[in-house]
Amino acid sequence: MIASLDEEAQEDLRANRNFGTYKGAIYENIVADMLVKQGYNLYYYNSDKPSVEMDFFVRDANSLIPIEVKANDGATASLNNLINSDKYPDIRYGIKLCYKNIGFNDKFYTFPYFLTFLMKKAIRLCETDIYYGEAPYCLCFVSLKNGAFW
Repeated sequence: MIASLDEEAQEDLRANRNFGTYKGAIYENIVADMLVKQGYNLYYYNSDKPSVEMDFFVRDANSLIPIEVKANDGATASLNNLINSDKYPDIRYGIKLCYKNIGFNDKFYTFPYFLTFLMKKAIRLCETDIYYGEAPYCLCFVSLKNGAFW
């Protein structure tokens, strides 16, 4: 996040408006702000063995959900490692926020950044479906149970 940049980098960002260089930090800041405004506490994870870094974690009643913020449409190795590992049984799926449309690949959901403000509502709807073993497609921002788009 921007606060973790050293003084020179923060000055470069402010003085030169060098947004491209610091795009990842800017997007993480925006997402962090939206998550905090929904009442989430922010948690970050970094491990050297194996190399895993995750921007945020949130919880629902049944699982721990890693959230990765991508400035570019790059690989999500850390997200895949967390979901696939037997070491983290509470992680059943993840969320990737990026400049893409809504999607699901049986491991994690992809959402555009601007939908972050709906994350708490989406996770709450999905909680019941995952618990009862149904496919958690309710996170696609359509509640098929009541036919409502939100």
